[in-house]
Amino acid sequence: MIGIFGGTGFYSLLEDAERVKVFTPYGSPSATPYVGRINGVEVAFIPRHGERHTIPPHRVNYRANVWAVRELGVERIIGIQAVGSLKEEYKPGDIVFPDQFIDFTKGVRDFTFYEGGKVAHISMADPFCPEMRRLAIETAEELGIPFHPTGTYIVIEGPRFSTRAESRMFRTFGDIIGMTLVPEVVLARELGMCYLSIAMITDYDVWAEKPVDTKEVIETMKKNEERVRKLLINLLPKIPKERHCGCDKVLENAFI
Repeated sequence: MIGIFGGTGFYSLLEDAERVKVFTPYGSPSATPYVGRINGVEVAFIPRHGERHTIPPHRVNYRANVWAVRELGVERIIGIQAVGSLKEEYKPGDIVFPDQFIDFTKGVRDFTFYEGGKVAHISMADPFCPEMRRLAIETAEELGIPFHPTGTYIVIEGPRFSTRAESRMFRTFGDIIGMTLVPEVVLARELGMCYLSIAMITDYDVWAEKPVDTKEVIETMKKNEERVRKLLINLLPKIPKERHCGCDKVLENAFI
């Protein structure tokens, strides 16, 4: 089974979907998980921001979401994120498969499962599953979807957008900017799970002079969602049942 975190627009992809209540040590997930199939592949889906997009990025219960899909038998997670572009060549409408991130969140979020009693230092040198990234890149290329095979994702606290000065600073560090990758990807790694980020560029961040407009972001996101839906339908059957990526091995040398 593969876990997917994204917007409610991806729910319609699920066939024979049913709600499965899961209890976690960290409270309730953003919504009761949906379990169904996409192109024959069993999937557990949670709308990250809740059923009606009522949960801001800094209030998402990331620990409960990751724990819930793991309880359902998920070993791989696909995180779908809307992001802004920090580079001219990363255009609105493009898809990015990040290979790195830089965390600029401010410690408001619950970012680890190891808060005491057992200390773990998880390697995040290469934070994304190499096997899933390779398959996603190959699939996007086959489908003719405009994409970028690499990119550094700057993660900010939100829910506000950046100032012009912040945006210009972030340009020197990364390629895209968003609010939901961390701690989701870190928590998945702490449980030995694979994680793939599919980042949908919705706008040029405010460095490009024009302020970010939420209405325009939503319009571009709807166009992006159709591309990601097509990508998922073709990608999921290619992901092998057995993992050969080594993501589960990061726990072997993590504990003190």
